[in-house]
Amino acid sequence: MTDIMRQALGRHPLFAAMRPEEADLALQILQAKSGHYGRGDFLIRQGEPIRRFGIVCSGMVQVCVDDIEGNRMIMAEVTPGVSFAESLCFLRTEESPVYCFASEESQVLWLSVETLFAGGGDAFRLDLQRRFTAALAVKNLAMNNRIQVLSRLGLRAKLTAYFTELAAAQGSQVIRLPMNRDDTAAYIGANRSALSRELGRMKAEGLIEYHRDQVTIL
Repeated sequence: MTDIMRQALGRHPLFAAMRPEEADLALQILQAKSGHYGRGDFLIRQGEPIRRFGIVCSGMVQVCVDDIEGNRMIMAEVTPGVSFAESLCFLRTEESPVYCFASEESQVLWLSVETLFAGGGDAFRLDLQRRFTAALAVKNLAMNNRIQVLSRLGLRAKLTAYFTELAAAQGSQVIRLPMNRDDTAAYIGANRSALSRELGRMKAEGLIEYHRDQVTIL
């Protein structure tokens, strides 16, 4: 395992604080295999069965779904040390409701829970099961934050909730937007033109300042 992979795994609840030999054993139990992807490559296609979940080791992966009009909505942007599709994998979903692709060149570690929950197990396997359950709980909390943004009425309310979430996560009123303008619009369920207009209004009213990917909440 490369140093980059170990660093990414060490940030994930499934592997946090594990000794190297424990992490190696966990990877055996989870039937790990690595994949490299170029920008735009699909990792999961909508409608296909899910038997593994991924942890991003380098690069970035977007989890998306299209609305009934074919507009892309970003459900999550997955950075190194973060996993995706773990709930779908655990449920052995036959037709994925989402699709995932590499938004930049990425390395992903693919894991399976098929043998993890098969029958009984020793103390280590039971701890790994507990860790996986904790990882699912962490992801549910993250999805709750997303719902808090999408449930707001009006674009300004959505932007305010999103900026507040980022400020809390980054510990500053000066925040860096993790996505470009198009992707930010897709994440909050708007179009780019409407987003740009609303940002301009908020700046004119003295609510924010922004330059490229940096926003200052005033």
